[in-house]
Amino acid sequence: MKIITLNLNGIRSAARKGFLEWLPRQRADVVCVQEIKAQAADMTAELLAPAGYHGHFHYAEKKGYSGVGIYSKQAPDRVAAGFGVAEFDAEGRYLRTDFGSLSVISLYLPSGSSGEHRQASKFRFLDTFYPHMKRLRKAGREVVLCGDWNIAHREIDLKNWKGNRKNSGFLPEERDWMTRIFDELGWVDVYRRLHPEATDASYTWWSNRGQAWAKNVGWRIDYQIATPGIAARAKRAAIYKEERFSDHAPLTIHYDGNTA
Repeated sequence: MKIITLNLNGIRSAARKGFLEWLPRQRADVVCVQEIKAQAADMTAELLAPAGYHGHFHYAEKKGYSGVGIYSKQAPDRVAAGFGVAEFDAEGRYLRTDFGSLSVISLYLPSGSSGEHRQASKFRFLDTFYPHMKRLRKAGREVVLCGDWNIAHREIDLKNWKGNRKNSGFLPEERDWMTRIFDELGWVDVYRRLHPEATDASYTWWSNRGQAWAKNVGWRIDYQIATPGIAARAKRAAIYKEERFSDHAPLTIHYDGNTA
């Protein structure tokens, strides 16, 4: 089973950069996308259901903003948009698909980098999402949460960690929240399970400022975070950088077994 996650920074923009041609070549079982920046009326037939895939989406109410989606080879048994918090459900940040005993979720956490009001919104999200993560763990299903978490968890997860200690995405409160997800609730950072070492190859996002991409001044903020059972079945991970569809790179993880 092959699962991919990618922040598209605009699905129409990514399509112009070759995303739809790249997608079928991956032969992935499930592809989670975030920040599609589109409404239903903006979606072409090919964006809704690329060849060989079923597509499902959670659009933001605000035009050109946020939004997540999931493409899957197998039709889901169940699809659910939102996690029950009106403020964030209106922003199109959460989409769940169930396949047998497995749930795959596409998730886009708020960014707090544009100002104090957005950071406050991000903290509200963390406060309300933690109990949701707790409920997911207690539900007894295997779950993979894919997406842009907008948090670099550890110093090894970004190039310039010393200079970002007071910046959104690497604040102590955000990092402590992620630690609690792993240590208190038992979720697993699948990429770090496979690659526990520090490496520049782990980055998944690069600022458009300066020469961040050219110099590989990146951040690892895109994750597949899973329940222990499915996490233990992860065999290899890859971050694709040969083509650029957005300011993020696709993260692919291969798991033993199928989606049922």
